[in-house]
Amino acid sequence: MKKALVIIALSILVVSCNKATEVKEVKTAYVDTSVLMKEYTEAKDLEAKYKAQAEEKGRQLQAEITRFKQDAASFQGQAQANGQAWAQQRGAELQKREQQLGYAQQALSQQLQQESGVEMDSLISGVKKFIKDYGKKNGYSYIYGTGDAASILYAEEKYDITKDIIKALNDKYKAEPKTEAPAKEEAKK
Repeated sequence: MKKALVIIALSILVVSCNKATEVKEVKTAYVDTSVLMKEYTEAKDLEAKYKAQAEEKGRQLQAEITRFKQDAASFQGQAQANGQAWAQQRGAELQKREQQLGYAQQALSQQLQQESGVEMDSLISGVKKFIKDYGKKNGYSYIYGTGDAASILYAEEKYDITKDIIKALNDKYKAEPKTEAPAKEEAKK
């Protein structure tokens, strides 16, 4: 009976030792996310789009600000000539205009941030999905991210697949048909 237990225990030990040696290699890599976002064509296009919108809408507001500054400069010259009552009334009007221009600047900035934020979130979600699919397709167990919000403190450069991801993303982006109309429809809402 003791011999049977010893034989069973030894056979279990041998089987468990054999299974421990069947560890598969784990394939890992990392992507420098700050480089990815700087070199990804769609991200560049998105940044350029909102920069152009900011400049266009900013020019309109800047013209109003310039008119306000001219009015404020002429007010100072006319204040002494037209008396204190006129100066108080006109000064209050100028303060109200200045406040309205400040609100307009703030509203414009918030609108552009909100619109670009929605599109940037969508872009980042798409990039994450792409990297996940890329990892599955290419047999990676893990793909880590480095960059501005680093989650890796050190990695050998041979594991950096940033350029591969950028090339694949840019190729995919170039191949996609450009649909500008839906984005404009969303902006109108």
